[in-house]
Amino acid sequence: MFRYYNLNDEMDRMRREMDRMFRSVSGAGLSTPGGYPAMNMWLDGDNVILTAELPGVARDEVDISIEGDTLTLSGERKPQELPEGATYHRRECGYGKFTRVIKLPYQINLDEVKARMHNGVLEVKLERAEADKPRKIKVLEG
Repeated sequence: MFRYYNLNDEMDRMRREMDRMFRSVSGAGLSTPGGYPAMNMWLDGDNVILTAELPGVARDEVDISIEGDTLTLSGERKPQELPEGATYHRRECGYGKFTRVIKLPYQINLDEVKARMHNGVLEVKLERAEADKPRKIKVLEG
């Protein structure tokens, strides 16, 4: 008897099983397909705007560093403390240390980097370095 085999379905099943096994071993569960934290990055004129979802992460637990055209975001999300004698019935919120490394589209003016956190969302505004901005070259006759 012929059985239809869908490779994508099988890969999804294997990924879910690996995620489940990793969470059961580590207890952290901060693994997602894109990594933790989830991030968005877009260009706005000569600025790069980066947002990262960091619910439950304290501002002083976040570290942002830039070297060349690489931004590194790291920190730690602490586990929720339960009252004395309480036990988990269901536990889906992950915790632990995290690091994301993002390649920036151009060199950044390090003196003008601005970062703020509001309602669990980190926003980092990165201004393009003047030396990295494109310049128009005037063509002379002769």
